[in-house]
Amino acid sequence: MPDLANNLWAPWRMAYVESMEARRDACFLCAYRDQPEQDDANHVLWRSPRTLVVFNRFPYTNGHLLVASTVHMAELGQLDDDEKLELLSRTADAQAVLSRAIEPQGFNIGMNVGRCAGAGLPDHVHLHVVPRWNGDTNFMSVIGDARVILQSIESLHRRLRELSAEMGLPRGRSAPQPRSELRPESEPRP
Repeated sequence: MPDLANNLWAPWRMAYVESMEARRDACFLCAYRDQPEQDDANHVLWRSPRTLVVFNRFPYTNGHLLVASTVHMAELGQLDDDEKLELLSRTADAQAVLSRAIEPQGFNIGMNVGRCAGAGLPDHVHLHVVPRWNGDTNFMSVIGDARVILQSIESLHRRLRELSAEMGLPRGRSAPQPRSELRPESEPRP
């Protein structure tokens, strides 16, 4: 029995591992950017010419969102000032709607740059907005390396969409740019 005491099976994690293997050369954020008709299926909360806000399909906690640039760049410094400003503005909007919807007691907001820093998608700039509650790190995550998520992504996605409309979020949406004005990933930045 002691051998079993050290194992906590989490087969749902296999979907994450397999998705990373299947997408080694593909970027799901770029795919989402190019498929606006699939926003509900892809759990895109908001989109604008410079950003996407999407649910993390493998969240640390309920409401874990990704705020991503629409340009495929690996580092924050590669974005222009307008792109960086909108990335931070959408992050503030995501925090505001999550605060109203699920009333977290705090947030972790951050970016992993490079695979060794924990980036699962190291070639596309994105921020994590992770709601937190007192006591949300418990024996399941500390000892079992497993998390308990209490609400489905679909349910919270619907609720955040409703609240976003009520709150007028995202704020200050920029005017849509024609696709030809967006820099391709191979074009160098000034």
